[in-house]
Amino acid sequence: MANKRELKKRINYICSDLFAECIAASLYGVPADKQTLDALLYSIINTHSNYIARVSHPEPGMKPIKYYKDLTENFSKQINEIVDQISNLN
Repeated sequence: MANKRELKKRINYICSDLFAECIAASLYGVPADKQTLDALLYSIINTHSNYIARVSHPEPGMKPIKYYKDLTENFSKQINEIVDQISNLN
């Protein structure tokens, strides 16, 4: 695991790219339902804030290596779900 700062930078980078991709897909693709788009954008922002907070405050009683490995795996799963939703907008 890299340090916390590097992990936060990666989360910021991925979430900002997903947000931009979602906006681009809505502008240049088939017009999507506004509520669906708003829900998707909200889920990206919520994911970002949730995982940034979780990096700063690890769960007590859990070994740090296991905690951060679990954190990155869960983040990857959630990001993959969001990517699938973005691809289904078109």
